Amino acid sequence: MALLQCQFFAESLGVQATMNVILPQRRGRPPEGGHPVLYLLHGNSDDHSMWIRRTSVERYAEARGLAVVMPAVNRSYYTDMAYGPNYWTFVSEELPETARSFFPIAERREGRFVAGLSMGGYGAFKLALRHPDRFAAAASLSGALDVYRMWDIREADMKLIFGKRSRIRGSDDDLFALARKRVEEGATLPKLYQCCGTEDFLYRDNIRFRAHAERLGCELTYREEAGDHEWSYWDRNIERVIQWLPLP
Repeated sequence: MALLQCQFFAESLGVQATMNVILPQRRGRPPEGGHPVLYLLHGNSDDHSMWIRRTSVERYAEARGLAVVMPAVNRSYYTDMAYGPNYWTFVSEELPETARSFFPIAERREGRFVAGLSMGGYGAFKLALRHPDRFAAAASLSGALDVYRMWDIREADMKLIFGKRSRIRGSDDDLFALARKRVEEGATLPKLYQCCGTEDFLYRDNIRFRAHAERLGCELTYREEAGDHEWSYWDRNIERVIQWLPLP
């Protein structure tokens, strides 16, 4: 496997952006259509380097011939911020276009996946539910899946990101509303994987989202076990996620 750190100018942010990329290393040309790719999103206090620094994701990806793209988005909740840069536009539009222009990775839905932890779990499900035509599967590890409730925990961040709490409910930043909307539209949703430790402060929110998704009839794989909001839990579970991905 090759590990690359890439700095590039992001038009949507107006600044230099950074991503780490893991690429399968093989002789000759890459597979037709490019390597299957996982967009792997970091949590609220992390950056593009943390998945590499704290887990064995490179080894897990190598076993499946999977490319991994890990961008930095600061404390944005993968959102076009009310008082800050347009991180949703960056991660949903500019990042995949830029990554494909630099690296031989898949463009078609069946070879594209997204996952993340905590804030990144929210971002992964938001990408999957806003753009179900772009991803074959999405995974949330200990996801901050209810940003309306997160207001009570991270009020300063939430004000910068969303402006007013009242604008979240029912919007495209509300995962509960997004899931219902896509099902009512009859959209073909990506396969969803959700896990959370039973000692995690986000456990109750994850249970509520699981129940909501099951009522809607979403194809959701759910796993829980003892664990807190910690890297030992995420290392175990990103291996499980990568094994679960429906690679072409």
